Amino acid sequence: MKKILFVCHGNICRSPMAEFIMKKMISDMGRSQEFYIESAAVSREEIGNDMHYGAKEKLQQKGIPFERRAARQITKEDYKNFDLLIGMDINNMYRMEKFWDNDPDSKVKLLLTYAGKDRDIADPWYTGNFDDTWRDLNEGIRALLEKI
Repeated sequence: MKKILFVCHGNICRSPMAEFIMKKMISDMGRSQEFYIESAAVSREEIGNDMHYGAKEKLQQKGIPFERRAARQITKEDYKNFDLLIGMDINNMYRMEKFWDNDPDSKVKLLLTYAGKDRDIADPWYTGNFDDTWRDLNEGIRALLEKI
């Protein structure tokens, strides 16, 4: 079983959206038993909070099932427990690598690199634009699924 942790700043927008989008994609492919998917934050700012209302609204518009959840911060154990630790932006990557001792097993990856792009997933926290985030997440997750 491949274990994947999606990580963003607060774990209320991009990473939980990625978690639920990927769960839906693998379910549609009949591959749910092959994966374990979660999401987390690099910061403590939103710990315990549910997903942002804009993220929920976008997932509902696109027919992606989700459940109430509580934001959580990454832990040292996550490095041992997950095969891939996927950051949404370069700041997440910096903090993840620092937190996990410079990523000795090369598990930390930027999501859009799977799609051949060296850029961040659009952050709706600053723009309010969940359409761009949706597009970026879909592109990155589809490319990730082709490679694993």
